[in-house]
Amino acid sequence: MSVYEQKTSPFSLRSFRAKFVLVVGGAVLFDLLVTGGLALWNVQRLSRDAALEVGRGLEIANQDYIRSYAESTAARVNLLLSQVHSDVNTLAGVLQEQIDRPVRKSEIGEAMARGAPGTVTVEYNAKGGWAQNRPGPLSVVSVWGYLLDANHVPLPDVQAEIENSAILDLVAPSLLANGQSKLQMYYIGPKERPIFRTAPYTDQAQTFDKLYPGHNKEDFWPFFFPGLYESWEQWARDPKSRPVNVDVTQTAPYTDAITGKLIVSFFQPLWSRDRQRVAGVAGTDITLDQLAEIVENVRVAENGFGFLAMSDGNVVAINPIGEKIIGLRASSETGKQGVTGLDRSLRRSTQTAIAKLPLERDGLLQHVLLEENGEKVPYLVVLKQLQPTNLWVSGPVRRETMQLGIVVPEREIYASLFAAQAGISEATNRILIYQMLALLVSLLFVTSAVFAVSKRITSGISALANAAKRIEAKDYSVRVAIPTRDEVGAAGTAFNRMAEQISYHTENLEQLVEDRTKEIEEANLQISALNEQLRSENLRLGAELAVARRIQMMVLPRAGELAEIPDLEIAAYMRPADEVGGDYYDVLKDGQRLKIGIGDVTGHGLESGVLMLMVQSVARALQEAGEMDPSQFLNRVNRAIYKNIIRTSTNKHLSLAFLDYDGRRLTLSGQHEELIVVRDATKVERIDTLDLGLPIGLEPDISPFVATREIAFDHGDLIVLHTDGVTEAENREGELFGIDRLCESARRRYGRTAEEVKEGILKDLMAHIGTEKIHDDITLVVMRHR
Repeated sequence: MSVYEQKTSPFSLRSFRAKFVLVVGGAVLFDLLVTGGLALWNVQRLSRDAALEVGRGLEIANQDYIRSYAESTAARVNLLLSQVHSDVNTLAGVLQEQIDRPVRKSEIGEAMARGAPGTVTVEYNAKGGWAQNRPGPLSVVSVWGYLLDANHVPLPDVQAEIENSAILDLVAPSLLANGQSKLQMYYIGPKERPIFRTAPYTDQAQTFDKLYPGHNKEDFWPFFFPGLYESWEQWARDPKSRPVNVDVTQTAPYTDAITGKLIVSFFQPLWSRDRQRVAGVAGTDITLDQLAEIVENVRVAENGFGFLAMSDGNVVAINPIGEKIIGLRASSETGKQGVTGLDRSLRRSTQTAIAKLPLERDGLLQHVLLEENGEKVPYLVVLKQLQPTNLWVSGPVRRETMQLGIVVPEREIYASLFAAQAGISEATNRILIYQMLALLVSLLFVTSAVFAVSKRITSGISALANAAKRIEAKDYSVRVAIPTRDEVGAAGTAFNRMAEQISYHTENLEQLVEDRTKEIEEANLQISALNEQLRSENLRLGAELAVARRIQMMVLPRAGELAEIPDLEIAAYMRPADEVGGDYYDVLKDGQRLKIGIGDVTGHGLESGVLMLMVQSVARALQEAGEMDPSQFLNRVNRAIYKNIIRTSTNKHLSLAFLDYDGRRLTLSGQHEELIVVRDATKVERIDTLDLGLPIGLEPDISPFVATREIAFDHGDLIVLHTDGVTEAENREGELFGIDRLCESARRRYGRTAEEVKEGILKDLMAHIGTEKIHDDITLVVMRHR
C-alpha cells in the first residue's frame, strides 16, 4: 500500500473525508445555531412589537369608547335640559301673549274668576301674615303680607295680577303631564307685585314659613334670588348683555321650599309690551334626582362611574361610591338670605389629582393616580362640556358650562389589553419551545447526512484535485471520469469543458483579446454618444420647465398690488405639486372694481400650467375690454378656452369661479370648491358653487348654466378661497385634511390679519401632511374686510 493511500484512510484526521466532516459539519452546525438564534430573537422581537401594536390599538379603541360614552351621556343630559327649556318656553309664550294683548288678558282673567272663583280668591292667614287660596283649584296662589291692604285684602293691581295669572290652570296641567318630568310649574309676578302661583296645588306659603322664617317681611326677589331680577332688567336695557343668547335662566341646585328636595329651577322672564321692563317670570322645577339619575347610572366596565360638575368644580350629581373614590367633601350652608345650595367641590377633593383637573378643557382625557387603601391606583378621567346656559348662583347671572366626567379604573378598561398581552406572551413561549425542538432535530439530521454522503463525495473531489494539479502543471489534456450524477459529477463535467476551453483559449488567446477589445471600444463610443444626447435632452427639458414655472409665477399678483386695494386685505399662496402647476388665482383691479378669480385645471404639470396661463390672459384681456357682467365674463372665458382646447387636442378642463367687488357688493359666479365665510368667532358659513356654473372647457356655450349670487361682506368679515389640493391633502394614515378642518382653522383665527390667517391655515395643513408627498397643487386666498 502506498504512503498516499495510508494517509487517506477514512479514519485518519488528515484524510479529506475527516476534514470534510469536520468543516462541513461544523459550518452547518454554526449556521443552524446562528439562524436558530436569529429566529428565536426575531420571534421575541415580533412578540414585543405585536404586544405594543395591539396595546396601542386597544388603548386607542378603549379611549375612543370612553369618549363616545361621555359624549352620548352628555347628549342625554343636554336633551333633558333642552326639553325643560322647551316646556318653560311654551308656558312663557302663553303668559307673554297675555301681556302683549291686554284685552285678551282681562277677558280670560274675568272668565276664570267667574268659572272657578277658587283660583282667584285668597284668604288671609293671621299666623303667617300672608294670603292664599284654599285647596281645590289646580294651582296654589300665595300673596305676601306687604301686597295686602289694611283689611288684609290684595291691593287692586295685585288682585288683577292674581286673576290674570289664572291662565296657568289651563296650560300647566298639560305641560306637567307630558314631556320631561317636572316637579312643578309656576308664575311669579314682577318685583312690584310678586304673587306666586304654582301648579299643582301644595301648602306653598306654609312650607316657606318653615324653611325661610321672616321671608314674608322682605321683598320676594332680593330675599330669595339676590341679583337675579337686576340681571333681567339689564337684559331688557341691553339684550346683548345676556351671557348666553337665550332668556332661560337656570339656578344652581338648592332646597325647594315646597317639597324640601334639592331642585334646579328654570326661569324665563316675561317682558312688558315695549320690552323695556320685566313683567313677571314663568318657571319650572326639576329635582336634582332627574339629572343625577342619568349621571349616576353611568356604567363603564365594572366600577366606572360618572359625575356632573359646575364650571367652578361644584359636583351636583355623583353616586356614593364615586363620591368616596374621588375624595369629595360635602357641606351645605344656610344664610339669612337666598335659597339654600349644595357645596361639594372638586377643588377641595382629598385626591390631589382630582383637585387639579383642568375643568375648562372640553374633551379632556387624563390618566390620574388615586389613593385607595394606601396604594396609588391608576384611573382614566374623561371630561365633556355640556351646552352653555345662563346660571344664577347669587348675584348677577353668569355664563355656565357644566362638565360631565367619566372615571374608570385603568385595570378594568384595559382588561382586554392585558389579556391580549398575556395571550401573545403564552404563544411566544410555545413558539420558542417548538423552535428549539426543531433546531435539535435539524442538528441530528444534518450530522447523519454529512457522514452518509462524505464518502461518496470524497472520491470525486480527490479526482478533481489531482486533475487540477495537472492543469497547474500546464497539462491541458487532462480529463476526469466521475460516474456519479450529483453535483460532484456535474463539477467533473464542467471541469472537462473548462479544460477544453482553456486549451482552446490558450492557443487563440491573442486573437480573442484583440476582437474583444475592438467590441468594447465600439460599445463605449455608442454609450458615450447616448449619454451626451440624454444629458442635452435633460438640460433642455429642465430649462423649458423652469421657464414655464417662472412665467407662471410672474403673472401672479404681487404683494404690492394687493396692498394698494382699499378696505380689503388679501393674502395668497400657491404651491405646484410639480415644476409647473395647474392651479389659477388672480386679483384684477379696474378702478374701484375688483375681480378675484380662482380655478383648478384637471391634473398638474406642463399642460395644466399652460392652460392656467391661457385663463389668466383671457381674463385680463376681457377686463381691459370693459366686460363687467359676471355671467358674460365667465361665458366668454369659457368660449376662448374651449376653442384653444379643441385646437391643441388637450384633454383638460378646469373649475373656475370669480368674485366681483365694487366697494359695496360682492358677487359670486362660476363652479369651484365651496366658499368659506367667517363673520364672527363662532360661526362659519359654507357657500356651495355647484349651481353657479359648469367646468370651463367642456362645452362651447355654458351661458344657460351660469348664475350669480350676492354675498354680504361687511367690516371684519373673512373669506377663504381654496383649491382641492388643500382639502384633499393626506396624512400618513391616508386621512384627508378636509373642509371641516379648513373651516375650523379659519374660524379660530377670526379677527387676525389676512396674512396671519393664511399662515395659520398653512401651518395646520403642513402639520397634517407631515412628511407625506404633496400630490396636488395647493392654492389658498384669504380676503378680509378691514
